[in-house]
Order: sequence, then structure tokens, then C-alpha cells
Amino acid sequence: MRIAGAAKLVVVIAIFLLTFYVISQVFEIKMDANLGHIFATKPPRYKCGISKACPEKHFAFKMASGAANVVGPKICVEDNVLMSGVKNNVGRGINVALVNGKTGEPLDTKFFDMWGGDVAPFIEFLKSIQDGTIVLMGTYDDGATKLNEEARKLIADLGSTSITNLGFRDNWVFCGGKGIKTKSPFEQHIKNNKDTNKYEGWPEVVEMEGCIPQKQD
Repeated sequence: MRIAGAAKLVVVIAIFLLTFYVISQVFEIKMDANLGHIFATKPPRYKCGISKACPEKHFAFKMASGAANVVGPKICVEDNVLMSGVKNNVGRGINVALVNGKTGEPLDTKFFDMWGGDVAPFIEFLKSIQDGTIVLMGTYDDGATKLNEEARKLIADLGSTSITNLGFRDNWVFCGGKGIKTKSPFEQHIKNNKDTNKYEGWPEVVEMEGCIPQKQD
């Protein structure tokens, strides 16, 4: 009888210890999870979603060309989306956003159809841009068919290198400025090539981000 009673006591103690161990483990896991949630830090978000903060006296920008003839381009400057499909202010051809080089404030947005449109209004627009203006451009569908030498020269004067080679349905993004003295470092260009195109008839989207120096007096 004493042996049976002792055995029962051992079983009861073992069950108690096992239950205590399980409860303590669960509680510890929950505590770790709660503490992890409390002390976890979110990665910093920079303007326009760029990968790092811009230095002082620079404007953050991020942009993307259109995707085939389905999704329009997007242009963001200083956390302000200037052009996008959501804003319904983009179109086939070359999309252009103008920004004040001193303040970073948006000045104008327009798109020019370089497939079925006329290049003359685009040329007049390019000529009207004031010195010190930041100029951002992105293609959608086709941005080259109607471009002539005059238009290409005016864009080259804004700092573009690739504009001379921009062809039918190429994808291209560019950020330059009126009065720039050197070629812009902000330019991406992918040729339309049936062997390498991501979409049928169009290359993949080109994206670009960076920090534009503020115009100084």
C-alpha cells in the first residue's frame, strides 16, 4: 500500500512538473514575441521611397518608365508624385515634369504623343523651359517615332546622352536641367529588342532614383 501511494505521489509530482514546464515555455515564447514586437524598429522610409536619404540641399526623386502600353510612367520628387497612372496625367509618348531647381516645387506636367501626334508642340514646350528648371522625362509605349533632330538636340541640351539613340518603343527615363553645363548622370535607356524584351514588343520597365543638387544662386 505504501509503495502504491508513493508511486501515485511520484506520478502526480511528475505531471505537475511537466505542466509547469510546458506553461513556462509557452509564456516565455509569448513574452519573447511581445518584447520583440515592442522593441522591433521599422526600417526608415525616405522621400519617394528611395533607398537612402539625400544630403542637404538635394531633392529626392524616383521615376519609372511605362510598362509596354499598359501601365503608365511614374515620376516622384520630394515625396510628391507628379505624374502617374493613378493621377491620370500620363500618356503615350514622352511624359515630362518640370520642377523649380531652387525650391523643388512642381511647375508643370505634360505628355507628348510621339507616335500619332505632332512634334511641333513638344519643341515649343522644350524651348519655353526656363533656366534653372529641373526636367524629368519618361517614355510610355513609344517615345521616339515622331522625334526629329531639333527635338533631340533640345533634349540633349538638357543633359541627355541617350536621346540621340532613342528608338521605336525603347524605354527611357531621364532627369536633367535647363542650363546644365555637363551631361546628366541621371539617365537609363533600354533598347527595344525582340530577343531580350520582357513584354511582347516592349523591353522591361526602367527605374531610376537619386538626389538632384539644389540650384544655387
